[in-house]
Amino acid sequence: MNAADNAFILVSAALVMFMTPGLALFYAGLVRSKNVLGTIMQSFIMLGLVSVIWAVVGYSLAFGTDIGGVIGGLNFSFLNGVGMDVVNSPVDNLPHMTFMIFQCMFAVITPALITGAFAERMKFGAFMVFAILWVILVYCPMAHWVWGGGWMGEMGALDFAGGAVVHMSSGAAALAAALCLGPRKGYGKEPIIPHNLPMTVTGAAILWFGWFGFNAGSALAADGLAASAFVATHMAAAAAALSWIVVEWMHHGKPTTLGAASGVLAGLVAITPAAGFVGPMSAIIIGLAAGVICYLGVLLKSKLGYDDSLDVVGIHGIGGTWGAFATGLFASVGAEGLFFGNPGQLWIQVVSIVATWLFCFIMSYALFKIVDAIIGLRVDPESEESGLDVSEHSETGYQL
Repeated sequence: MNAADNAFILVSAALVMFMTPGLALFYAGLVRSKNVLGTIMQSFIMLGLVSVIWAVVGYSLAFGTDIGGVIGGLNFSFLNGVGMDVVNSPVDNLPHMTFMIFQCMFAVITPALITGAFAERMKFGAFMVFAILWVILVYCPMAHWVWGGGWMGEMGALDFAGGAVVHMSSGAAALAAALCLGPRKGYGKEPIIPHNLPMTVTGAAILWFGWFGFNAGSALAADGLAASAFVATHMAAAAAALSWIVVEWMHHGKPTTLGAASGVLAGLVAITPAAGFVGPMSAIIIGLAAGVICYLGVLLKSKLGYDDSLDVVGIHGIGGTWGAFATGLFASVGAEGLFFGNPGQLWIQVVSIVATWLFCFIMSYALFKIVDAIIGLRVDPESEESGLDVSEHSETGYQL
């Protein structure tokens, strides 16, 4: 065990944990005031629900003994054999328990990301049931495929910190959610305006801060690779914030605060799979492109007619896809992409992208339909009109 590495990854785990409350604030500011607590609750409760699932069975399914390249075995169920030393640890410089809790925080935030797609209209109980099933049947297999010895990692797909595992998976699930639940009441007919943009910007700042643990921590050591991933993460986010507001300025005539915050998030998403494989200048290019691509991706929903309330598909789904593809172009640290003499890597990335979208969308769509058939996904029109804070939680975010 390396004490410095252990300390760094524990701090990184705490940073990733902080991202989920940051996401709650980011999303909550974008909804109407009558749904602010319901939106916060959907993210915040994942810290409780997913953490317990992870300890009981999730970690083992993701990182247990490989079964056919598809799923992990049950040998680490109930954290059996996950101790304070390096025995059974996937990395020999960290206690097994440190690695487990770092990965736990990734599992926590991923289903929370999906909630932005169905904000303001899904039953809380239905979401809880869906989240349990989704983490076990979608997230854990994806984590195993990429990081746990599964087929995608063995194929050579590069995903440093979760472009496929976190962002494309949640983006595909978000698209399934939008299609299964349908649009919000009044969508496209009446204004649905964010109620608190300072809250959203605060959430974006927390996400930016926490993302250093997300990406730099994925080096799994306090070394030069962590520093490189840290720098790449920051440069991509900075570049995407600029490119988003520029294209928005050209398109709408005004740069907006929401645009800057959305651009930061787009850059962070896009650099996630590439963070440990690219240099600073490549990161800036990836970020600049991400701001434009994700802006156009957000516009796409109005063209196609689905209501992805808080743009999970446009930012996480499309941004994660661009990041995975760009990794196949710009990889130069520890692996080479197309622009550094290895065109085969780009093909591997494309295969991983297609497989991720197909698996996660089909599974998510099926799970939404199953939950809908059993208990119903959507609140009734009266509850939606009064807001989820009152109808689902008997609370109000603000006293008038």
